[in-house]
Amino acid sequence: MRGRTDIIQIARTRSRHPNVLGARRGGRASHKKSLVADQRGAVAFETMFVYALIVAFLLMPLADVAAAGFRFISAWSALRSFGQYIQYKTPLGADGSVNWGTGLQTTVNGYTISNIQVWCGSSVCSSGNLTQIPKYFTFSTTVTLAPIVWRPVLCPSSCTYTLSHSERFQ
Repeated sequence: MRGRTDIIQIARTRSRHPNVLGARRGGRASHKKSLVADQRGAVAFETMFVYALIVAFLLMPLADVAAAGFRFISAWSALRSFGQYIQYKTPLGADGSVNWGTGLQTTVNGYTISNIQVWCGSSVCSSGNLTQIPKYFTFSTTVTLAPIVWRPVLCPSSCTYTLSHSERFQ
């Protein structure tokens, strides 16, 4: 009988959980301490809270900034495309007046291009300064953001921004 007790004691000191004595007849192991003191499942339980904090304070704000960045990049791309488009449209009519014609496209990739002006020197081209050569043109579009978490940061007064662009005649 003495050999059996020595084997249980040796196995108990080598095990990862020395508080578990051994298996009884019913097949259950008896515990010296409760499962709350053991804390083997504490990391799995805390992971849910850590994941919620990471999503709320890191991933959602990053998603807001990324979505705003994609909208701004798309709007700048539309402005640049429109600038390339009107490089090939002659802004001056046959009589010397600024006339864009009837077929001018004003929507590019879903963005409406507005406030199109042709500049002759340092002022907008008009009938009074037709002797000057048109140097560049300006136009603009609006971008509307829809942030979820960072609305106070990205939209302090309004979520609509106006982007202006200018392009020189070549």
